[in-house]
Amino acid sequence: MIKQVAVFVENKPGSLRDVTAALHEKKVNIHAFACFDTPEFCIFRMIADKPKEVKSVLTAKGCVTKICDVIAVELEDELGGLDGLLDTLADSNISINYTYTSFRRKHQIPVVILYTEDIFESESILKRKGFHILTDIEELNG
Repeated sequence: MIKQVAVFVENKPGSLRDVTAALHEKKVNIHAFACFDTPEFCIFRMIADKPKEVKSVLTAKGCVTKICDVIAVELEDELGGLDGLLDTLADSNISINYTYTSFRRKHQIPVVILYTEDIFESESILKRKGFHILTDIEELNG
C-alpha cells in the first residue's frame, strides 16, 4: 500500500508554503496532494517519497500529522472510467471517505487515491475486478 501523510495547516497566508518549504529543504518530493478546507485549518494530504521524514519534520514544526495507508488505483482514461471504479465499490457496499487524483508520471496514466473504512477489503475487491493497484511510490513515478 501507499502511505499518505495528512497535516493540519492553519488557514493563514503563507502557512501552506511553510509546510512545503520545510519539505523542500529536506529534499522531500511530493508526488500527489489534495487540500481540503475547514473554517480554521486545511487538511493537506500528500503522497511523498519519505513519509516518516515528512511526519518528523512537520511534527517538529508543531503541526499535527498522521500517516495512513491509501489505495492508489489506475483509472482508464476514457468516458466512464471513474464511474466504473465507483460502481465496483458501491456494488460491494464500500463507502469512500475521500478521494483525489494523481497520475503515473512517465506514462500519463490517471491514478485515483482513495481512502475507505476497510482499506484492505476495498483493495481486494478492486484487484478481483481487474483494477491495477499501485503498491509503492516508485510505481506512481513510473
